[in-house]
Amino acid sequence: PSKLLQLLVQHLQPTRSFSATTIPVGYSVVALNHVIDFKEKKQEIIKPVSPSELFPSLPIVQGTSKRIKVLTRLTLVVSDPSHCNLLRSTSANIRLYDIIAVFPKTEKLFHIACTTLDVDLVCINVTEKLPFYFRRPPVNMAIDRGIYFELLYTPAIKDSTMRRYTISNAISLMQICKGKNIVISSAAERPLELRGPYDVANLGLLFGLSEGEAKAAVSTNCRATMLHGETRKSACGVVYTVKKPRKVEEEETAVPACKKAKTQA
Repeated sequence: PSKLLQLLVQHLQPTRSFSATTIPVGYSVVALNHVIDFKEKKQEIIKPVSPSELFPSLPIVQGTSKRIKVLTRLTLVVSDPSHCNLLRSTSANIRLYDIIAVFPKTEKLFHIACTTLDVDLVCINVTEKLPFYFRRPPVNMAIDRGIYFELLYTPAIKDSTMRRYTISNAISLMQICKGKNIVISSAAERPLELRGPYDVANLGLLFGLSEGEAKAAVSTNCRATMLHGETRKSACGVVYTVKKPRKVEEEETAVPACKKAKTQA
């Protein structure tokens, strides 16, 4: 597959029902997700599960000699402003996670997540009708801060009602963000719920994304989310360089300065 489609921040539950052979072909990165819902009692942020405990042997990425990279992810479900205090604290265990995501349940918390919280992803509810409308100022603020919005595709393939909510909520977001800073993940709890990168990109078209935006949602946007997490952990900047290919036309028409001087003379 294309290099653009070899990277996905996969939203996997850290369970032993997954093995290296259940990861669909085409991915170079997956993330093991630990969810904390503050509605439940005695919720503590524990150290992330070591990928070696779940995947003793990782498969090779198709078309390369590198093995699949496994990241750790923490998702906090917040329903009250006091729940955000944990993200503002300097918890040692929080810094151990590669990606930090927040799932806001109200409009006020969505605004806080977009404008002030130090996170990498803001999760969008796709299993029910949103209790609020997306507004341009907080969404634009999140985009400017390098925060990405996550849409899940597994609910859309499991239930027809949730499929309608997923498409409706996604299109509402697209009308505000114009397809920018979108990441599509799985939230899979079983191997059969996983889909390959091309299939996920096609689902992005149903969510209101263009073809290019849908590909970015499973590739370059995911890489940007990883780099944002590295910046957050190090409290410094991370530079990612890409060599820009030189156009053939420019090479053919390029004339040395000495020849130009002789011609003009």
